[in-house]
Amino acid sequence: MTSSTGSAETAAAGQLLRVGVVGAGVMGTNHARVLAGLPGVELVGIVDPLAAHRTRAVQMLGCRTFATLEEMLDLGLDAVTIAAPTHLHREVALACIARKVHVLVEKPIASSVVEGHEIVAAARAAGVTLMVGHVERFNPAVAAIKQAIKDEEILSIAITRVGPFPPRMSNVGVVIDLAVHDIDLIRWFTESDIVDVQPQLASAVAEREDIALLQFRTASGVLAHINTNWLTPFKARSVTVATRGKYVQGDLLTRQVTECFGFQRDGSYSMRHLSVGHDEPLRAELLAFLDAVRRGAVPAVTGEEGVASLEIAIKCLDAPAGSIAAPLRQGPRAVAG
Repeated sequence: MTSSTGSAETAAAGQLLRVGVVGAGVMGTNHARVLAGLPGVELVGIVDPLAAHRTRAVQMLGCRTFATLEEMLDLGLDAVTIAAPTHLHREVALACIARKVHVLVEKPIASSVVEGHEIVAAARAAGVTLMVGHVERFNPAVAAIKQAIKDEEILSIAITRVGPFPPRMSNVGVVIDLAVHDIDLIRWFTESDIVDVQPQLASAVAEREDIALLQFRTASGVLAHINTNWLTPFKARSVTVATRGKYVQGDLLTRQVTECFGFQRDGSYSMRHLSVGHDEPLRAELLAFLDAVRRGAVPAVTGEEGVASLEIAIKCLDAPAGSIAAPLRQGPRAVAG
């Protein structure tokens, strides 16, 4: 197996990085699709224990598939992306790291903070690159917001991430499935730790929480809140950031970002639309991961950052008994299927 330094030498020599994907669900097949089209990458294949998933991957991508991780690892890999169910992240990541294979693991990094720390420690000891797949950081609209608030004194952040109940059944609620994206963004925007968590959670149509109103305070004094649910009939993704000198508003779906500035005493101000790129976030994320592998550099989203965001999400779920996932009064609303 190649080390980070070895990978850089391999890239310099014009040779390919051999990359595999673990998990042939929706996210895993997207990983494989993007990897198959990247220069300097050989997609070795996809691992999934379910025959139906493997068949779909072959039909969609024409790539090789494997029933077990060991089959793919035995062929020799430089890197792997893990898009398996969260409860398998620790087992799969540690097996890859033991083979000196660089790892990108989808968010959340693991099922628990303890497991996350295990993965981080193993990667550090083995000297391999570990990156966490918080893909929203690579949304061009998010990148534009980050650039707009650079060197600004941030006062508050508000994020909305809502949509319909997901068609796939999940063993997690909206905090782990959705809000963890925005917990990561709050930490990234502010470059500060979250020190105070005030969650309000409820369950309306799901077994786990499907409504979450989360309030935070960072060590730097920024106030932030996240509004997320599975009750809205359409997807909405928005971020607003108020700084001492600006107000920046972004729609993460349409990728439109507006900046208000030059506030006057009479209430007037200037406004402009910011330039936003068109990159596919997943492609940008995978390119960043492979670049870190080749250069032996610190990845865009470190394992430590992934664990920190997971820890805050779990704190939101560890509210006092009686305040988490309280059932709402039964009403006419229903979820088809």
